[in-house]
Amino acid sequence: MDYQRVFADAIDRLHAEGRYRVFIDILRNKGAFPNARCFAGHNGPKPITVWCSNDYLAMGQHPKVITAMEEALHDVGAGSGGTRNIGGNTHYHIDLENELADWHGKEAALLFTSGYVSNDATLSTLGKVLPGCIIFSDELNHASMIAGIRNSGCEKRVFRHNDLAHLEELLAAEDPEAPKLIAFESVYSMEGDVAPIHAICDLADKYNALTYLDEVHAVGMYGPRGGGIADREGAAHRLTIVEGTLAKAIGVMGGYIAADRTIIDVIRSYAPGFIFTTSLSPVLVAGALASIRHLKSSSEERDGQQAAAAMLKAMFREAGLPVMESTTHIVPLMVGDPVKAKRVSDILLAEYGVYVQPINYPTVPRGTERLRFTPGPQHDEAMMRDLTSALLEIWDRIELRLAA
Repeated sequence: MDYQRVFADAIDRLHAEGRYRVFIDILRNKGAFPNARCFAGHNGPKPITVWCSNDYLAMGQHPKVITAMEEALHDVGAGSGGTRNIGGNTHYHIDLENELADWHGKEAALLFTSGYVSNDATLSTLGKVLPGCIIFSDELNHASMIAGIRNSGCEKRVFRHNDLAHLEELLAAEDPEAPKLIAFESVYSMEGDVAPIHAICDLADKYNALTYLDEVHAVGMYGPRGGGIADREGAAHRLTIVEGTLAKAIGVMGGYIAADRTIIDVIRSYAPGFIFTTSLSPVLVAGALASIRHLKSSSEERDGQQAAAAMLKAMFREAGLPVMESTTHIVPLMVGDPVKAKRVSDILLAEYGVYVQPINYPTVPRGTERLRFTPGPQHDEAMMRDLTSALLEIWDRIELRLAA
């Protein structure tokens, strides 16, 4: 077999479909987000404005976070030294897990190296520990949740997005004695909509199912203490497991779950993705700890972020740009073609110094390719007006359709 030809063909297919991914070469400017420097395609760094960061609240730039990380670095050094059971279980990790458990109103929490790993490791382990378990999964769940469900070896039932009638139909069709788990997200990051958490919990109660809520795009940004949509809706106590990330609104890196002590102990004791992975650097953990403690008591960042998102949506609508309906901080702009979505992104970066990535298949279905903007507290009105003007010029240049 010509191995190199197979590999080359695989890449060629992506180019032909217009969905080959290009990673931008940038450095953020400390303390000046969303300003950054781009090193691609020109001599020396070029100033750009970042519009697609998942550091939603710019906490990765916050002085408290940076100071905490610097202090930890000089206190204990760079790395953790191993897995949690071999040298990598530091006091920082224990403090952060206690803080996370309190944040979500749970007895305990468990840290992972990323949100992807926390979903994969937890869902796959739950399925193996619960014999005959059936997992009910929203059709728009993240790839990490899909991977975890697949790796569990469980029977899977996929329900239409946020469709309670379809979910109940699937639940009612199964053996009442079979173990069941409903896995869903609070904020769906490509659509910007929100799950009906209480209604799903009602179905879980009715059919004796466990619940697993992915809050990665909501923690830090919703609720009186920033605990997510479940915090905002007063639903955290009804959920079996809450999963989150430290890499988005928290501004650092890592993932976690929060639940009762027994479930946390089971995942800690059985999940290979936890057991055999070197733990997060104490430097990262210290930064996340400082960020969460700040966000528990400060609503300034949340309020600023929501105001920025509302302003950008309004500007896009007034300009006739095809902004998708969204009830959250996500501002998706529909293009509907992978090649044109990439073209818009390329022109914005090269000519206007605006960085936003095109979102193509398989992240979203074919024909729904889009640009996904995530305005934050530091994106001001002048930036938004410049962005809107640039998009209108490009829309006209490459003959894209405006909203009806």
